[in-house]
Amino acid sequence: MKILVINAGSSSLKYQLIDAENETVLAKGNCERIGTDGAFIGFKAPNGDKIERKVQMLNHTQAFEAVKAALTDGEYGVVSDLAEISAVGHRIVQGGAYFDKSVLVNNDVLNKIKELAPLAPLHNPAALQGIEACTKVFGTRTPQVAVFDTAFHQTMPEKAYMYAIPYKYYEKFGIRKYGFHGTSHRYVTDKMAELMGKNKEELKLITCHIGNGSSISAIKNGKVIDTTMGLTPLGGFMMGTRSGSLDPSVVTFIAEKQCLTPEELSNILNKESGLLGISGVSSDDRDVLVAEQNGNRRAHLAHEMLYYQIAQYIGSYYVTLGGCDGIVFTAGLGENQPQLREKVCEYLACFGVKVNHEFNSTVTMGVTGTISTEDSSIRVEVIATDEEMVIARDTKAIVETL
Repeated sequence: MKILVINAGSSSLKYQLIDAENETVLAKGNCERIGTDGAFIGFKAPNGDKIERKVQMLNHTQAFEAVKAALTDGEYGVVSDLAEISAVGHRIVQGGAYFDKSVLVNNDVLNKIKELAPLAPLHNPAALQGIEACTKVFGTRTPQVAVFDTAFHQTMPEKAYMYAIPYKYYEKFGIRKYGFHGTSHRYVTDKMAELMGKNKEELKLITCHIGNGSSISAIKNGKVIDTTMGLTPLGGFMMGTRSGSLDPSVVTFIAEKQCLTPEELSNILNKESGLLGISGVSSDDRDVLVAEQNGNRRAHLAHEMLYYQIAQYIGSYYVTLGGCDGIVFTAGLGENQPQLREKVCEYLACFGVKVNHEFNSTVTMGVTGTISTEDSSIRVEVIATDEEMVIARDTKAIVETL
């Protein structure tokens, strides 16, 4: 069974074609700058060559046409006809309290995704465009499945997801903690249990998805009991351009002093803060790392803040879980930044965490493994996440029941 996995953004469309029987990636690529004159598609040829083509993509339907052309290309394609694709799985950021698992797309599901758009204004509308465009290109006979970032976190207890604001705002607007990166946290939870040779139902894990956007989850018996991101992906600790959680008065104080609108404030907190805001160098951690190595004080401060905040959340989740069997680092920085893992684990020495410094320094660019020592009280693992594979697995499972 061949499954096309789609992650549609407002001006982009990432895709992977996966053989769900043996879980191999047959093709992958990305349509970028949709809606502009500079739109293009980039993909990997079967021989590994990187191909980039400028294509007119005024909307997501045309982007899907470009994906179709790439997949069926006479020279670089991997299928002769779209009919070979059994189903399409879509990443949906916000499923609210409606969805605690992946579902087959129908009109009711589409209406609920649309209803939840105010909670994810950049993501849910783009996902709807992706589903609509997919229907136009594939037709209605090809089943489509929605896989929600928030679904894995729906096991959080009420005491963890509620905010201490008037209850009416929860009742009227659904204001609560939802959490994100659920497919990633779910993938590494299953993988960690496999690596430890145990059932996930008997483990207490802290999974750290650290990238340009980041979140940490406390997972007990295979279920999320708390996570750092909140109503939106802005919550938690500082990220590439996001501030993370703040004293709310910081926001109102700046608004009053600068006479800013809610939209302007949101832009500052989402796009001008985090590593970028503190370092003044970049939102890309690689640039911040170079600046720090060259003696840039603010770059050093940005890293010190990041490591401190990550360790704080891990420490608090250790208490929440009543202990911890394993800590997982994953995603861009989690998988590729040895300094981050080293510094965070230094804070965790009080819990008996010990790191194999020599091996940790080699864990980057696809290298994964156990970075803790044999006598460490908690196993610390670096796992390469695979959100697309989770989407493919869920899509396969649902389609097989039809």
